[in-house]
Amino acid sequence: MTRDAINEDAAIEDVIERLAERFPRLPHAQIVDAVYAARDSFARAQVRDFVPVLVEREARARLEHPI
Repeated sequence: MTRDAINEDAAIEDVIERLAERFPRLPHAQIVDAVYAARDSFARAQVRDFVPVLVEREARARLEHPI
């Protein structure tokens, strides 16, 4: 695992923590699922610098407006 991958993983964990604080009434598993589903949508992104920010936005939208 490269240092960039480790940094991205840490940033994703931070996203989960922030969303758990923002949505305290939602089950933690639901927040984790939303974050990893959002991350999967960026799996093929060539530039990884902004993936955590984009993942947080998409996961937040999924949690605010579930299908």
